[in-house]
Amino acid sequence: MVSSKRLQANLHKFAAIGATREGGITRLAYSDADWQARSLAIQLMEQAGLQVRCDAAGNLIGRREGRNPAAPPVMAGSHIDSVPNGGNFDGLVGVLGAIEAVQVLSEAGIRTEHPIEVVVFAAEESSRFGLATVGSKAFAGTLPAGALQLRDKAGITLADAMRSRGLSPAAIGEARYSSPIKAFLELHIEQGKVLEKANSLIGIVTGIAAPTRIRASISGQADHSGATPMNLRQDALAAGAELILLVEQLAWAEMAWGTVGTTGIVKAEPGVMNVIPGQVELGIDIRSISQDSKQRLVDKLGREIEKMQVRRGVAVKLEIVGNEEPVQLPAEMVSRLQGICGELQLDCMTMPSGAGHDAMHLAKMAPTGMIFIPCRGGISHNPAEWAEPGDITAGTEVLLAAIRQLAEAGPL
Repeated sequence: MVSSKRLQANLHKFAAIGATREGGITRLAYSDADWQARSLAIQLMEQAGLQVRCDAAGNLIGRREGRNPAAPPVMAGSHIDSVPNGGNFDGLVGVLGAIEAVQVLSEAGIRTEHPIEVVVFAAEESSRFGLATVGSKAFAGTLPAGALQLRDKAGITLADAMRSRGLSPAAIGEARYSSPIKAFLELHIEQGKVLEKANSLIGIVTGIAAPTRIRASISGQADHSGATPMNLRQDALAAGAELILLVEQLAWAEMAWGTVGTTGIVKAEPGVMNVIPGQVELGIDIRSISQDSKQRLVDKLGREIEKMQVRRGVAVKLEIVGNEEPVQLPAEMVSRLQGICGELQLDCMTMPSGAGHDAMHLAKMAPTGMIFIPCRGGISHNPAEWAEPGDITAGTEVLLAAIRQLAEAGPL
């Protein structure tokens, strides 16, 4: 039986690593706090009886051997890095749930036919380098060219950050997991309000939205704010404000397809009250469960920007820093998880995921299932992020049952 007490004790241990004054955590990818949390994860994995190794991207893979060591493993996991001042449950619930499932099997003396592997994916969050799911992309062999040269705010490249942790960026291709995988499972907080509003305990994910991330650089002319008439201005920030509203407007037009648009980064130079901004950088996130809808929005954005450049006398450069395709999860995995919820007498509903997850890359490698539990108020990436202990336990029970079923002989 899943131990709620053990899950809560482990959550508490992680909450102290990278703790912020506001009650959240900051564990940026490959940072000191991230690596401290990683050490704790290794300790817990080994206590559960897993043999742990690290791949070239910094992903941790813990293996529990099956009766048939040659059989493809059943895999489960998530991530432990965070956004700045983020919450204590995002990603971590999935890691601790997977470790707990293995711990329960070990304590019960149950040895499955297939091996079980628990994976802690590196650098899931995009906060530091502007590229999400670095570890799972490397794991799937889909890390984009040039990713290692991305820089954080301090000018440190992803490659340098990896080297600082004893990893070899030159060997990043070796992180690709080339052996067959029977199935992959990820437990996660919903990061939205759907389950809470529906008063449902478990969400079974049918598809995962994917982001297109754009860096927009706007070049105008920095001039004296008092001496430059309105009709002679090339205000990069005013153009940026128009672009922010344009992203919102175009996303509203695509809302029927679950498409959303957000401008989460705004940098203006020179940043002086009496100088018209001459240079602006925007970070834009567009995501959808429909690739066609997402592409329509990006195409319309480009056309409208061309008009704006002429009208405002500014130059706009768009750089696509990430462009991923939405993923539909297999119906047989959805059905299996629904059946398990029925057996455990847990209320469940099917739903898409608006947020991206490591599971979207594993879905290209193996049949993949994703389990959601509610988070209070739908709040995530925030110190106020909260998941009820009972909900975490229930989600872990579903994960445990799925791992046990899948790790026995026979097809999906």
